[in-house]
Amino acid sequence: MPTDTAAASDVNPAIATWSGPLGLPEFARIDDKDFEAAFAVALPAHLAEIAAIADNPEAPTFENTVVALERAGELLTRSSGIFWNMAGANTNDTLQALERKLSPEFSRYYSAITMNRALFERIETLYRNRDSLGLDAEGHRVLELTWKSFVRSGAQLSEAEQNRLAAINERLATLGTTYSQNVLADEREYALILESADDLAGLPDFLISSMAAAAEERGHKGKHAVTLSRSIIEPFLTFSARRDLRETAFKAWVARGENPGEHDNRPIVAETVKLRAEKAALLGYASFAHFKLDDTMAKTPENVRGLLETVWEKACTRAHEEAAELASLIAEEGHNHAVAPWDWRHYSEKVRAGRYAFNAAEIKPYLQLEKMIEAAFHTAERLFGLTFRKHEGVTAYHPDVRVFEVLNAQGKRIAIFLGDYFSRPSKRSGAWMSALQGQHRLGTDGAEQTPIVLNVMNFAKASAGEPILIDMDNAKTLFHEFGHALHGMLSDVTYPSIAGTSVSRDFVELPSQLYEHWLTVPEVLQQFAVHYRTGEAMPQALLDKLRAAGKFNKGFANVEFTSSALLDMEFHALSPDAAAKVDPMAFQAGVLSDLKMPDEIVMRHATPHFTHVFAGDGYSAGYYSYMWSGVLDSDAFEAFQEAGDSFDPATAAKLKQFIYSSGGSMDPEDAYIAFRGKLPTPDALLEKEGLN
Repeated sequence: MPTDTAAASDVNPAIATWSGPLGLPEFARIDDKDFEAAFAVALPAHLAEIAAIADNPEAPTFENTVVALERAGELLTRSSGIFWNMAGANTNDTLQALERKLSPEFSRYYSAITMNRALFERIETLYRNRDSLGLDAEGHRVLELTWKSFVRSGAQLSEAEQNRLAAINERLATLGTTYSQNVLADEREYALILESADDLAGLPDFLISSMAAAAEERGHKGKHAVTLSRSIIEPFLTFSARRDLRETAFKAWVARGENPGEHDNRPIVAETVKLRAEKAALLGYASFAHFKLDDTMAKTPENVRGLLETVWEKACTRAHEEAAELASLIAEEGHNHAVAPWDWRHYSEKVRAGRYAFNAAEIKPYLQLEKMIEAAFHTAERLFGLTFRKHEGVTAYHPDVRVFEVLNAQGKRIAIFLGDYFSRPSKRSGAWMSALQGQHRLGTDGAEQTPIVLNVMNFAKASAGEPILIDMDNAKTLFHEFGHALHGMLSDVTYPSIAGTSVSRDFVELPSQLYEHWLTVPEVLQQFAVHYRTGEAMPQALLDKLRAAGKFNKGFANVEFTSSALLDMEFHALSPDAAAKVDPMAFQAGVLSDLKMPDEIVMRHATPHFTHVFAGDGYSAGYYSYMWSGVLDSDAFEAFQEAGDSFDPATAAKLKQFIYSSGGSMDPEDAYIAFRGKLPTPDALLEKEGLN
């Protein structure tokens, strides 16, 4: 990327200035190859702005240093907003090649900023004198977080240490990108093509329809495909009567990233763990886990282990009870095999059907994707006064993407929401929220920037003319990610660095996991869980069965999750010497052996495809945060129950003010106490999971 010859004239104006409908980029005018030229200008331009701030001859002030930093880099922010979203949701060879090129370049660029001694001296001067600057609470918070960010990025290290840290960060960026692309390649390239009617034994119509659409998309019209998208593989493992096919598909699913060859992630994990431990030591921490947890609610690995081990013990006890039930059913059916991991979902569904007189296939006709989207919107309207106006004909980055204008109770536009719901080979697996741009009030004359927020998911399409039905887990995922989206859309702060989801890792899942609770509020289900053929609401008897079965199979679910979280913590609690010699798969096996992992269950995310943790460091030493936030969300929803109304206006107003709108402007403990009046204990989580 020849930055020395790049000029602003090389940048596609559609990237630099967003003049599409609703303030969106004009995606149709952007070619994949345009991004390289945009970054060739944007990166050095931002560094020039940083140099001007650092070398300002005037004495440092909050305005000429911290606020100037917050405002800098507009072209880079816009270019990044489009590119990194497309790299995850609609990638191709051109974008992936640039992603591999950009990852180390971005790392060098960030190091050049955070290790700029003149710049840090200005920030430190302000930080030392922070109590005399006349800042409001939000300004104090931004200054504190800015100073901590620079320190945690090596601003106080010697030149030699900074050089080594910069080299480590650059290599880690490359490793994370390669890891992610390897998992996507394994997912994209695998499909188990089913040829005969016998291969479909036990499968419900909705799944057969989705598998037909998946096969046609892969050039096998008239056949059916089992893909590694959770929206297909999990129901296939649940309903398929063909144990041999379940085993084949399951083994492919859990082997992502572990296949020998160019997509093998095992050596990447080994190098990543080693470099992270070295990075933590350079910064003065005992381990990478200590480094990552230092600015979270949990604070220490010991606190995290305390929560995880409490749940692990109870979950294992429950899982062994569940496994014994499955083994009895297998024997009753005349089989003599043990419960294998590819059997669990199949037989647990049979146990659930027998115990509660219903199964997942009975529920699914009432869970239309379109109605569940409406339900998520309706809940936001009831809680926060929002309405969602769909705009037809607005071009986004893919034809499947839907565009909504978000209005508050006074009819003012507060956000733009993009919904990208369907699986495709160009999209990485999973579900997530991201943003093209965040909210802030640092525009010209204090103008507010409207957030543009995305939900990206991987639901399977149905055959032409068929309704798109999802199961309860996918409905919860939709509500979960929409909770994240609301965290971005309801943001109400001044500074970009603390807007929306810019909060500690073990707090960020609170708005999303809390929002899941409203899916099962009776009013919501009765209005939106309607049969796709008749339009009739889910019968009360079925609702009762659904609620009665709500804590079923929780041993399995918590063993799956907690084993992954504990392994994440153990990898990142290694000392530099131990991390340098780690064999990832042997280490994983050792940790699971020490935990006495049930043979019938595997981790939710095995090491070679644990993208939360190894495709970048966002959730590294942080996967526990879903459970930590689970403690918070279980307690938070009790506030509405105590008020006697799931949509209690006073409670909703406090929820919006302190949880959904405050971003990182408050310490997370202070924010939670302001909402709830106290910090929670794990009791509410254990009750919700049926493990008490």
